[in-house]
Amino acid sequence: MPHDHKSTIFALASAPGRAGIAVVRISGEGAGRAIEFMAAPRPKPRRAEGRFIRHPESGEKLDYGIVLWFPAPKSFTGEDVAELHLHGGRAVVHAVISALSLLPGLRMAEPGEFARRAFEAGKIDLAEVEGLADLIDAETEAQRRQALAQASGTLSDLYDGWREQLIEALGLIEAGIDFADEGDIGAKTFADATAIVKVLAQAVNHHLADGHRGEILREGFRVALTGPPNAGKSSLLNALARRNVAIVSEEAGTTRDVIEVRLDLGGLPVIVSDTAGFRETEGVIEREGMRRSQAVAEAADLVLWLTDANAPQTMLPAALTAVADRTLLVLNKIDLLSNGNGAPTLPDDMVPLSVKTGAGLDDLIKRLTVIAGERIGHPGETVLTQVRHRRLVEACRDGLETFLKSSQRDVELRAEDLRLAADALGRITGRVDVEDVLDHIFGRFCIGK
Repeated sequence: MPHDHKSTIFALASAPGRAGIAVVRISGEGAGRAIEFMAAPRPKPRRAEGRFIRHPESGEKLDYGIVLWFPAPKSFTGEDVAELHLHGGRAVVHAVISALSLLPGLRMAEPGEFARRAFEAGKIDLAEVEGLADLIDAETEAQRRQALAQASGTLSDLYDGWREQLIEALGLIEAGIDFADEGDIGAKTFADATAIVKVLAQAVNHHLADGHRGEILREGFRVALTGPPNAGKSSLLNALARRNVAIVSEEAGTTRDVIEVRLDLGGLPVIVSDTAGFRETEGVIEREGMRRSQAVAEAADLVLWLTDANAPQTMLPAALTAVADRTLLVLNKIDLLSNGNGAPTLPDDMVPLSVKTGAGLDDLIKRLTVIAGERIGHPGETVLTQVRHRRLVEACRDGLETFLKSSQRDVELRAEDLRLAADALGRITGRVDVEDVLDHIFGRFCIGK
């Protein structure tokens, strides 16, 4: 990603394609000049004014829209920023973007470059940037709430508060080093620092013991549809998706690969995967399908074992015994049981349904929603949402544990333990050098962000 802050960047900041309104954002020293070339006069700061948008060379009218002017430093990027709110036709947007590219010193923005400039100007930190990216990607209400909280600084406030406590403890340790000749002072400062670290270590461990709730909410609660062939797994997937996403056939072994659909259940993101049926087979392709099914089941947060009411198989195959503790038994085709006569004895916790008639489907969806909600927890809690964050908080925990378990005589090493722990927290928000992760984070954004 370019780091040339002398250049002025521009891009479509709204979604591409035909729309009622399109927003083109311009950031940098040349933003005001761009307005004067194409939509003069420059409006008053933060005041929307109607203007004809003209071609900078021919003067041809390209559109009539709204122009906004945000002089530095009171803008998203901290630079001079202009916004052109246009009619959202493809031809209009193309004409304005092409015209801007003719202005000297202006260039198209790279993905995430506006957000990166905002970060480097101190407008937002890295955790807030990641929350902003998640907010753009949010598909459900719970994801929106979690991402908005992170983008608003709730995680940053938590980690910054912990880091301040670590710096306070580190200051006490270093004060003890400075007064090493006065034993009473050194012992007291070390004891005071240890008291701070013990309380902080408890908070960090509690934060890590969250069952990965925030990450599951961010990525989606994964449900694997498993069962013997012809139990109705693909039909159930289609019923949950309310569309035909999987091929349904009476021929056993039709499903060979994993098919996924994303659902919004009570505001929670749920990803349901249809898998190949489990049975004894000599077919190489079908065996590979079952191998993939097993891998999907092992990675799932919940496994549905779907079986046929006519010949229920309530015992899980050996390949799935490792996931028995998170498996829900589902009995399909109950419409084929005649008045319950001759119905087999089934486990109490088995969910009966008929995908064909729809009977029991709402009950299954409610059950899935409850289970996903219990696993994810309250979306308003301040929880870890990124693997990157978890690894750095774990590094912080390791530093705290080393401090508490190691010899107090090596005071300089204990100071280094706290310094490493504080640096790990600082890397989450970008308070210390994080150049190696910047391209990865900002590369997630679209061009206009």
